[in-house]
Amino acid sequence: MTHTRFAFIKAQWHADIVDRALEGFQELIPAGQIDVFDVPGAFEMPLLAQELAKTGKYAAVACAALVVDGGIYRHDFVAQAVVDGLMRAGMDTDVPVLSVSLTPHHFQETEHHIAIYRAHFVQKGREAANAALMITKTREAALST
Repeated sequence: MTHTRFAFIKAQWHADIVDRALEGFQELIPAGQIDVFDVPGAFEMPLLAQELAKTGKYAAVACAALVVDGGIYRHDFVAQAVVDGLMRAGMDTDVPVLSVSLTPHHFQETEHHIAIYRAHFVQKGREAANAALMITKTREAALST
């Protein structure tokens, strides 16, 4: 059965930047085919991705977050846990789970840096949509032979 729906999970930490990934995703996949879910931060994405994938409703699940250096957590620890969790969610459910999670080492909350990352997230959203469409098509072809 061909699924035509996609789930898009976005972390609300730095939402003004992360939300741009959905804009890019919607440039290739119509908004009417995307169910959007907000979570507090990147760390909460893998569990929801796994739960959504298990429903069988989605061809793929895309997850977007910006994990920055600073604060009380080491960003590399959080980033690695998130990416590992997303990969595990995909492997455990047989549904592609895609990451649009960026982890810059030197993010500064300046107008210049924010503009750069907002534009980059649009591009990364497009790339995730392209990957979702391509892996869906490839899996469909491989499984039908």
